[in-house]
Amino acid sequence: MPNSKGAEKRLRQNKVRQARNKSAKSQVKTQVKKVLAAVESGDVAQAETEYIEAARKLDKAGAKKIMHPNSASRKKSRLQHAIKKAKSAS
Repeated sequence: MPNSKGAEKRLRQNKVRQARNKSAKSQVKTQVKKVLAAVESGDVAQAETEYIEAARKLDKAGAKKIMHPNSASRKKSRLQHAIKKAKSAS
């Protein structure tokens, strides 16, 4: 338990930030799954529209240091590659 007023405040702030970061990470993961599901089903147009939203969320997460910016960029690149591969297959 915190021993000072300042430590109590830090604990409160950390809990709020942890919840916010967890929510943002969850949204990113959900959006990435939507893109991959669209690619799996062969719906390239749907995958491209879902990718736009996924890229936006990944960029925001990287900018806010919720995830490492390079990690966000790598995920975007891999999603683009999956879409391109599905497009050429169909």
